[in-house]
Amino acid sequence: MNLNNVVNKENNNELIRGLTTDEVNQRVKEGKVNYIPKAPSRTLWQIIRANLFTSFNAINFALAIIIILAGSPKNAIFVGVIIVNTLIGVAQEIRAKDILEKLSVISMAHAKVVRNGVIQQIQVEEIVLDDVLYLETGLQVLADAKFLQGNGLEVDESMLTGESDAIVKYPKEQLLSGSFVVAGEGYGVVTKVGKETYSSTLAEEAKQFKIINSELQAAINKIFKVIIWIVLPLTALLTLTQLRIPGSSWQDAAIGTVSGIIGMIPEGLVLLTSATFIVSIIKLSKYDTLVQELSATEVLARVDVLCLDKTGTLTQGELRLSEVKNIGNRDSNEIDQVLSSLVHNLPSNNQTQKAILAKYKDYKDNDKCLDKIVFSSKRKWCGASFQELGTWILGAPEIILNKEYHFIANLVEEEAKKGKRVLLLANVKNNKLSSTLTGNIESVALILIEDIIREAAPDVLKYFDKQGVNVKIISGDSPITVAEVARRAGVKNSENYIDARNLPEDEEEFKKLVSTTTVFGRVTPHQKKRIVMALQEKGHTVAMTGDGVNDVLALKASDCGIAMANGSDATKAVAQLVLMKSDFTALPKVVEEGRKQINNLERVSELFLSKTVYSIALAFICSILFLQFPILPIQLSLVGSCAIGIPSFFLALLPSTGGVKKGFLPRVVAVSIPNGLLLALFTIITFVAALHMGEPMEYSRTLALLMFAGISMVVLFRVARPLTKFKTIMCLSMFGIIVIAFLTPIGRIIFSLSTIHLRDWIISLVVIVLSGPLITKIVDIFRVRINRKFKVETI
Repeated sequence: MNLNNVVNKENNNELIRGLTTDEVNQRVKEGKVNYIPKAPSRTLWQIIRANLFTSFNAINFALAIIIILAGSPKNAIFVGVIIVNTLIGVAQEIRAKDILEKLSVISMAHAKVVRNGVIQQIQVEEIVLDDVLYLETGLQVLADAKFLQGNGLEVDESMLTGESDAIVKYPKEQLLSGSFVVAGEGYGVVTKVGKETYSSTLAEEAKQFKIINSELQAAINKIFKVIIWIVLPLTALLTLTQLRIPGSSWQDAAIGTVSGIIGMIPEGLVLLTSATFIVSIIKLSKYDTLVQELSATEVLARVDVLCLDKTGTLTQGELRLSEVKNIGNRDSNEIDQVLSSLVHNLPSNNQTQKAILAKYKDYKDNDKCLDKIVFSSKRKWCGASFQELGTWILGAPEIILNKEYHFIANLVEEEAKKGKRVLLLANVKNNKLSSTLTGNIESVALILIEDIIREAAPDVLKYFDKQGVNVKIISGDSPITVAEVARRAGVKNSENYIDARNLPEDEEEFKKLVSTTTVFGRVTPHQKKRIVMALQEKGHTVAMTGDGVNDVLALKASDCGIAMANGSDATKAVAQLVLMKSDFTALPKVVEEGRKQINNLERVSELFLSKTVYSIALAFICSILFLQFPILPIQLSLVGSCAIGIPSFFLALLPSTGGVKKGFLPRVVAVSIPNGLLLALFTIITFVAALHMGEPMEYSRTLALLMFAGISMVVLFRVARPLTKFKTIMCLSMFGIIVIAFLTPIGRIIFSLSTIHLRDWIISLVVIVLSGPLITKIVDIFRVRINRKFKVETI
């Protein structure tokens, strides 16, 4: 259908020509354009400031200054590690920023306006005051406007008002920016632009780049709050006791205190969490996936129910008219004439009408259209009245015929079982077109439409089945048709289908039915939302895919909304993920990335928090026993880099399988506390024993560091399980670097180490090796008790 013709023939009394080019240019000069302040990402300076000027960096720089003033600048080397980490974080975020902005441009909302009597498609920021918007199903209203004229225009203002019912618009009524056209077509003149609109930033919010708090980040924030409450009084206690140790200078006290403090704060964990999120969106961009909220990958990884809309997901979204089946007494030529008249006079916004239009593209407009009602997902039919042909409707047979449906039910179901989408072409005898379908209705023909199943759909569904994700198909089509398409695509339990009109009103019965049903047909937009919410109330994490306006409510209600790029502006505005090639076969990659992200971060969190617990316990023991802190800051940097920092970066980005379970925080704490306490116990026993045997302070610290490094490597090997060739080589390489620091003269000079006697090497290595089974046993006992107390799911 040529939309330009609509402008000239839509209303004989009022020819809509819109603004001229000169009028548009004049308004641009006057600044009357729909400019929306952009905040798609942080600027370069904001990125540097956010990564560099943090409270943790400030603490570490202050501690470094204290160390330098104490006359030991090499012990301030930990600041260099922080600077390198910051630079890595800045570089990754800048790269992610560039990728996101490129993808965001692709998914920008567009408007259709009438200028010089012709309908044009322009970007949202090119709209000017007094522009005439052409609105059709699926488009977003991108500036406040006054409705001029149209046919059955219905808008969804739920994103603005919270009211989800579609609102019928009449001439001179207001159209608000941020609302969506769910049915009909029409024209509106722009009355407000830019900042003056009712919701000037709504469309941009979906494209903003932001690292928002996820469940994982919330858990880490809780950990930091607890640590801060412990660190502040413990720092004061450690400082006081270090100053009061006999024979200890203020410089020694300062170095010991700083060493204790820097070990307590796992600032690398924050950087690693943000870096992992950013790396994820960089990787997902390769699969043409736009992540509009960074937590979306994490949420999708936790999903255990995936709701798919049949069209565009299981199928390619392209339909084909396979047959027009004459079931009445009308001539086939008349049926062809009626069908072509219908589809050429109604907006061809949906795939069904486009499939019919493809067959009747050579239509000649010989009959005048007197009235029409456009298709809406709530009504499930469309119709038109013609001067000569009469009044005709096209849509769902059971909706159109209602109580009379049983006369053709067998015919419809026979075709539906073959996977065909079945529409009924019917004649309204009284020639009155109304939304209530009054009068005698004559069944004339069945219109059989075929779906084309995506080639990759069976493999994707098989993947989700293996991952323990329950797939449910929610569609507005006949449940029999949808069930057959689902069966052909490989959906498990596709024989469990229901017509949504038969869903119970009772909430408990509804929830039970939703849990056991796989395929839902004839679902209205409100029912889609209700199904999603019922699943959530059953404790499920629900993802929803969609491409049409009828999916918006369900997308908003779901835990993770996934939109197709070729879908409506409405779906892309409310979704957390946009599949840029409109191909849901990218979803497994998103799930894999999210699961890898969470499972790996949980593992490396054990490394960081074990060091934190270790430092807190060691500081407390040293304060109670009035001992000098056994580890120097530079020595802590050695172990922290080789046993925690470097390995954790690689471990966080390696492939990971297995589902994501609830209870991240209790599980991490359950292993970190015994790890840290045992690390502190082995270190302090070694240190005290060496001092007791009359060894000098530097030698005692060297032995304590060796024990700390060795037990830390035991913890690293445990975290890295299951060991692969790469992980084994990485762990052994890290241990090798530590050993080289002990054995080489340059290493001993840099890290203030003494040459260790062979006897002490043998004793230390035997203790380190034997500590492995002991740590495993104690950690397992502690973990079981914590998991039982907090009812935590085990991985």
